[in-house]
Amino acid sequence: MNSIKKSNKLANVLYDIRGPIMDRAKQMEDEGQQLIKLNIGNLAVFGFDAPEEIQLDMIRNLPNSSGYSDSKGIFAARKAVMHYTQEQGIKGVTLEDIYLGNGASELIAMATNALLDDGDELLLPMPDYPLWTAVTSLSGGTPVHYLCDEANGWIPDLDDIRSKITPRTKGLVVINPNNPTGVLYPDSVLQALIDIAREFNLVLLADEVYDKVLFDDMKHTAMASLSTDVLTLTFNSLSKSYRACGYRAGWLVISGDKQAGADYIEGLSMLANMKLCANVPGQWAIQTALGGYQSINDLVCEGGRLRRQRDLAYELITAIPGVSCVMPHAALYMFPRLDPEIYPIKDDRQFFLQLLEATRVMLVQGTGFNWPHPDHFRMVFLPHEPDLREAIGRMAKFLKDYRIKHGTERPEFVQAATPAVHSAEAE
Repeated sequence: MNSIKKSNKLANVLYDIRGPIMDRAKQMEDEGQQLIKLNIGNLAVFGFDAPEEIQLDMIRNLPNSSGYSDSKGIFAARKAVMHYTQEQGIKGVTLEDIYLGNGASELIAMATNALLDDGDELLLPMPDYPLWTAVTSLSGGTPVHYLCDEANGWIPDLDDIRSKITPRTKGLVVINPNNPTGVLYPDSVLQALIDIAREFNLVLLADEVYDKVLFDDMKHTAMASLSTDVLTLTFNSLSKSYRACGYRAGWLVISGDKQAGADYIEGLSMLANMKLCANVPGQWAIQTALGGYQSINDLVCEGGRLRRQRDLAYELITAIPGVSCVMPHAALYMFPRLDPEIYPIKDDRQFFLQLLEATRVMLVQGTGFNWPHPDHFRMVFLPHEPDLREAIGRMAKFLKDYRIKHGTERPEFVQAATPAVHSAEAE
């Protein structure tokens, strides 16, 4: 009997946030082992709950949620998103320019499917959120990664972007605030990226899911607010700022030169009609979330839980010899670097699989974010402080053993402070 094989479209699809390391972690949990998961921004499992008023509004509206909604979404939610774009300074957005989806992820896939023909190219940041690379490949397109320069605070390299534009380039993806680096781009960089899109007639795809998760009094600027002539698609959701990952409530906003993009927009509407609608209970949460008390501010301000955990994780991880990190000023992640002279890693997936088995701490290797070298990893700072200390303490011991094994333990490291280990139950 012939075996049934997966589609060739999946040959270049990688999503290691839920990949082989996750598979091994599940096996370990099935065996009764307790893990500390620093691999995924799933807030609920760490005690970050969606605001109660959002939950109550969904419950009250369940009797109204049994039928399909309009394919673009319910009126109240789209109206709330429209008002939010006005607060952000985005001009010319109407109700018809707003599409609701099952999280931003579904809408990102919809946007790439409507945009790309076989062989078309989409410019993506490196490192990136791997969903973007995956859906580009699934859409028949070719992902082309532009460098974000760690030496320059992970800011996009504008010259590298220009060098990679070809006649097949259709769009430019900007993730700001950035996942996985936690960096927030300044307005001057956003404007320069818009100028490139304008010069080469590219669609801008702005992933701004973390626009409210900001530390150190940073301010986010919506990319679409900086131009009225460049066709821009902005993606956002309730998942992170409102701790509502499972509600799967996201939105896509079209702005800029909609006349030039009329045919593309028609394609978006066709795909929206084909999916019938996003889940209706989640849609009811949007108006309450955007119009209600912004409790995320209490978490990210000085003294707030997320701010404290960000500071602690940064302090502990950079105290490990040979580990450096650009301070994240936004989002839920940091993207530390392992000095290759001290940690001569050849296969980072295998390395972090070994770390998982030795420490029961789960991380994602840097190549899982389309970073080309085995010298980075992404970690979340969502666990409570005792669990962060425990996890990073275990990592520090594993890395010390690695240095000793490979003969890279230097005399000056012996006196270096090691992150304190406190006994704590994992989440």
